[in-house]
Amino acid sequence: MSGTSEGPAHVPLSTAPGTTHPITERHHDTLIEESADARRRAAELRDYRAAFRAAQLAMAVVDREGVVVAANEALGSLLGTDPGSLHDQAAADLVDLASDGRTWHAYREVLRGRRSRFRCTRRLKHPDGRSLWAEVTVAPAADSGRVLLSIADISDRRELQARLRHLQMHDPVTRLPNRTLFFERLAVALETAAQQAAEDGTESAIDAAYHAHRPRRSHQPHQPHQPHQPYGLGETGRIGLIYLDLDGFKAVNDTMGHRVGDRLLAAVAARLTECADNDGYTRSGGHLVARLGGDEFAILVEDSTGTEQLADLAQSVLCALQQPFDLAGQRLSVSASIGVVERAAHGTTATGLMQAADTTLYWAKADGKARWTLFDPERNAHRMTRQALSSTLRPAVERGEFALEYQPLVGMADGAVNGVEALVRWNHPQFGTLAPNRFVGIAEEDGSIVELGRWVLRTACRQARQWQQEHPGEQPLFVSVNVAVRQVWDSDLVADVAGILTETGLAPHLLQLELTESAVMGSAGRPLQALQALSDMGVRIAIDDFGTGYSNLAYLSRLPVSVLKLDGSFVRGFQDEAHANPADELIVEALVHLAHRLGLTVTAECVETSGQATRLRRIGCDTGQGWLYSRAVPPDRIAELIGVAPLPV
Repeated sequence: MSGTSEGPAHVPLSTAPGTTHPITERHHDTLIEESADARRRAAELRDYRAAFRAAQLAMAVVDREGVVVAANEALGSLLGTDPGSLHDQAAADLVDLASDGRTWHAYREVLRGRRSRFRCTRRLKHPDGRSLWAEVTVAPAADSGRVLLSIADISDRRELQARLRHLQMHDPVTRLPNRTLFFERLAVALETAAQQAAEDGTESAIDAAYHAHRPRRSHQPHQPHQPHQPYGLGETGRIGLIYLDLDGFKAVNDTMGHRVGDRLLAAVAARLTECADNDGYTRSGGHLVARLGGDEFAILVEDSTGTEQLADLAQSVLCALQQPFDLAGQRLSVSASIGVVERAAHGTTATGLMQAADTTLYWAKADGKARWTLFDPERNAHRMTRQALSSTLRPAVERGEFALEYQPLVGMADGAVNGVEALVRWNHPQFGTLAPNRFVGIAEEDGSIVELGRWVLRTACRQARQWQQEHPGEQPLFVSVNVAVRQVWDSDLVADVAGILTETGLAPHLLQLELTESAVMGSAGRPLQALQALSDMGVRIAIDDFGTGYSNLAYLSRLPVSVLKLDGSFVRGFQDEAHANPADELIVEALVHLAHRLGLTVTAECVETSGQATRLRRIGCDTGQGWLYSRAVPPDRIAELIGVAPLPV
């Protein structure tokens, strides 16, 4: 036992009977597993290839360079060719993936492994001539380093979608495009105009990139890319719009029923379409005729050659619609009011174009209907200014933007300044000093004339009282203030006047209120009661611009009127003796004598020459007002005239 170690003898594992080497066992198991995986993968690959060949979905395996490695029978059938002939072709050429930059970029990203999936819709042409819509999907093929391109025929789905869209985008009565489609088409046309130059530059870059990266092994000759041309503007870069509605269409519906009304709308649509199709200026596929709703129609001219084209088209529409309509034995005649807008498309918005068209249509109606009217930028600027004034008028009173100037009322006999007329001015921060004719009408429409008129009345009475206090020894001046009809109806004018006279201390007989002839004549009820109450208070009532309104002289004996102010149109006919108009003089003389017989005084407005003054004085006018004596001036200039020598007469 010496020389040997204690314990069991060492036996090599590889030789010991009945034993197994542990490492060799694990290696053997690994080999078995790898062999099973290989058999499974091989089976899966055979199943995959079988499924690929038998699949109803058209598919192709594409390598990372975009070249077709394999194609199944379904793809060959879809493209009308043998699937073997597709081998080594560029997949992008098969389904037109290079037709636009965004699609081409996304496809390249999938090939490079930078994007997991890409899907698009393409319209393909079958060799037998028919077209089909295809949904193209590109995604990596599992563990192959390649991508799988699949193509699904969605023509039936697209056709159904197209039918549904047509129903959504067309009017059921006239079968014309409806408001939604019209604005969609308009937006696309304007967007095309705005982006045309940029798109041209981008398209050149896309073509260059495609040629630089497309596979070189394709046996199919390259077809030059034909860029898709959406409906839009052509070479002119101008757009036109004819916007119309039928005059009196509501009466047709109300008296003859909606069925007849619908027939009329359909007949109108047919004539509008005929006019658009027969436009001799058209160079690119006709115009869009749409029903925007009710009896409103529009014709969109996407490639306008100018206003002459739009004017001729509008005239043809007007003439076509004025021809009688025969509707199931009923004969109808209608007319239309038409607004016409034509302008450069670049910089134009759909909203701006429609606002201009709507404004122009309103002008056509305001001008008498049954006509077309071309958009006038100057007229529109006046309208926009009017809107701007209307929106700022009420706050302007609070901001103190108004001021009064005064024009002397001079005795024709002695030239003495007996009174003044208060004339309001608006010192507008944007438009400068504005005369009353620029904003009083607006104030009457929106009702702000009540607040403005109250301010004018208070300011004028306070100023007249101040002159009286500063010149106690002189004959006090009366002040004449214009009053709008709405002030009588919408406010308690009697209470306002009484309160202001009490507040300022001005005597009632030193206040004269001027109302236009059309406002006074025929007054009854509240206006007449207010005028009578003011007269009873001692306030003088004057009829302004007499001779231009109703001129019903019988009312003069029934109204509490103190003064007639002859309209300037009569006085302007009184030039010097060499240019005398005998008729004007006879009319004025008769009016003056009638007024005097009724106990009224007469003021002549717009006296500008000494010849006019001489003849008016000879006729018997009591007071004159005009530039011969003085323009409207600030209060301090009037103060200088008090107590000085009479003005020359």
